[in-house]
Amino acid sequence: MFQRNISTDNIKEVIVYGQIIEDYPEDEPCPSALFFAYSEGRPCHVVVAECEDHARVITVYIPENNKWIDYIFRRDQR
Repeated sequence: MFQRNISTDNIKEVIVYGQIIEDYPEDEPCPSALFFAYSEGRPCHVVVAECEDHARVITVYIPENNKWIDYIFRRDQR
């Protein structure tokens, strides 16, 4: 996250104000979801796992425009 110049405050902003764009209920050991929001004018994706007693940030990245439509929908990878 720091290598990508994404701060803890950016991550919190995405989780609190962003939208869930993909849901992964079958993930183990805990279900997870992909959040999207703009933070400091940049698109940001955060994957968060929701366990029984805590939430865990799994990964954080700036989505690549060539892989996403409006950073929300995956482009067809055919």
